[in-house]
Amino acid sequence: MTITTSAVMKEMQILEHKKQTNQIYKVVLTGGPCGGKTTGQERLESFFTSIGWVVLKVPEAATTLMKGGIRFGDLTKEQQYIFQEELVATLLRLETVYFRLAETMVKKSNVLIICDRGAMDPSAYMSKEEWEQLCKNINIDTFHLRETRYNQIVHMVTAADGAEKFYTLTNNQARSESLEDALRQEQLTRKAWIGHPYLDIIDNADCKTFEDKILKMIQVVCKKAGVKAGDRLDKNTRKRKWLVSWYDDNGFDEFVQFAVSHTYLKIGGDEDNIQVRLRKRGNNNKDTYTLTKSQNISGERIETIWQISHREYDNFYRLRDTSRCTLFKTRKCFNYGNQYFHLDIFVPPLPPSCMGKNLMILETYTTKAPFTDKPELPNFMKIVKEITGNKEYSMYNISNLNSKSLNL
Repeated sequence: MTITTSAVMKEMQILEHKKQTNQIYKVVLTGGPCGGKTTGQERLESFFTSIGWVVLKVPEAATTLMKGGIRFGDLTKEQQYIFQEELVATLLRLETVYFRLAETMVKKSNVLIICDRGAMDPSAYMSKEEWEQLCKNINIDTFHLRETRYNQIVHMVTAADGAEKFYTLTNNQARSESLEDALRQEQLTRKAWIGHPYLDIIDNADCKTFEDKILKMIQVVCKKAGVKAGDRLDKNTRKRKWLVSWYDDNGFDEFVQFAVSHTYLKIGGDEDNIQVRLRKRGNNNKDTYTLTKSQNISGERIETIWQISHREYDNFYRLRDTSRCTLFKTRKCFNYGNQYFHLDIFVPPLPPSCMGKNLMILETYTTKAPFTDKPELPNFMKIVKEITGNKEYSMYNISNLNSKSLNL
């Protein structure tokens, strides 16, 4: 089959047409007590409304139910399980109301749906066995709840972790957590979403004021949603990467593992300016598929991401760049300190540039500037060096069948 530039661009145009100018963007705001979630909702609504979006806010199901006199800590184990099962069913039903309404609005406007916590949050308060039984009882599955239901998860770290003087119980009548309870709940809720492809943790580090934290939160939502905020938001979050030579598998507190593959498409011409790649991401024999267009616009790298079907993936795969190999990885997603990390372990068939040697890359998003301040890095890994912005270690270069050998 002859691969042509026009074939790829034609398929891209079809997706662009499907996307049109409007989108429904579903974001979950979650986190520990007194993390800024309530204020964050209001500020997100205000910002996106000001740029012409329709904003829908799904209320928190747990708070609604507990305002009816339920005290979760006073329930028996059986009662707690019943409550959690009905909570998840209620939460999903509430979301469906807003999701369906959004479908009727998107023809005229972009729609932002803000979910006050999401379907995976209740799993933080149950054993793995209880959660699996719950999913079976109400006919849902973890993979799709975590992977495909929401575009982005934003975890607001409790003020009890790093901003203790701002911790208060006054803005939520259903809240009764002490400082110690808040820290415990913080750790539990953070684990619930490990593995989501777009999870952002908004901590209290580098935030001199609460306003800084809110701006930081709005910025990460704008970036993932493809909204240019200009100078209105000044909390810059960057992706940083490190080369890893070794890690201790026993060092992980908890992680979710995926099989990931990346394939670049042949577009011809200005490939330094525009790159298009496919991603397949799987866990327990279930896969999701995305297409990403990365383009330089006014010196800034802008990415547009589409969720695509298996059939669309197969169609695009036929248009792959045969001068490049598909990259295969095992991806471990985990929390360490207040950071959310990916560890990508390249697996056979390895790209020629690896020369048969192991290649492992650790990455996270942080406000700390590259090659200066480091976020807290996992102490069970041997970090060789930082490779942020190093084109030698970019996927685009690594996939090139004729690229030079990596310095491993």
